[in-house]
Amino acid sequence: MGVLQEQLSSFQREYLWELEIPKTQILALAEAIPEEAYGWRPAENARTFSAVLVHIAAGMLMLLYRADVHTQAVMEMCGPIEGEGLSRWVAMAHKGFQAEKTVTEKSAVLDLLKRAFAAVSDSFMETSDEDLGVTRDLFGEVTTVRRVYLRILAHTDEIGRAHV
Repeated sequence: MGVLQEQLSSFQREYLWELEIPKTQILALAEAIPEEAYGWRPAENARTFSAVLVHIAAGMLMLLYRADVHTQAVMEMCGPIEGEGLSRWVAMAHKGFQAEKTVTEKSAVLDLLKRAFAAVSDSFMETSDEDLGVTRDLFGEVTTVRRVYLRILAHTDEIGRAHV
């Protein structure tokens, strides 16, 4: 991470401050829950505790991919996947659903969460204000890289919803 805090724009500093809140809360919760409770689910058709955490991490990495961030952590989740547009998103979603079923051990879930949060923070600090204004397709809508990062921040709230 080659960017000093003083070199960041005010928006970057504010975003990273806001990202630190769910990061701290989610990681503290994930650490506090015993391994045997990672398979718990609030209802039969709901995700398990570990699946919700993996969903959050996978979503952050997939959204980074949409912002044209192709770090190792992102590519481990998002590549190699064939196709373009919607078919590529569907393939990534399937890969994320598969991770929810296979990444269930507490240490692996925590590692994935930490790598995802680090990937977001590191890439955001390296993204210029100009690059935040570049347009991208997000679920069929043309939007900015800035909005993709805001969607990442909003996606970290998945733990607070009854997510099925």
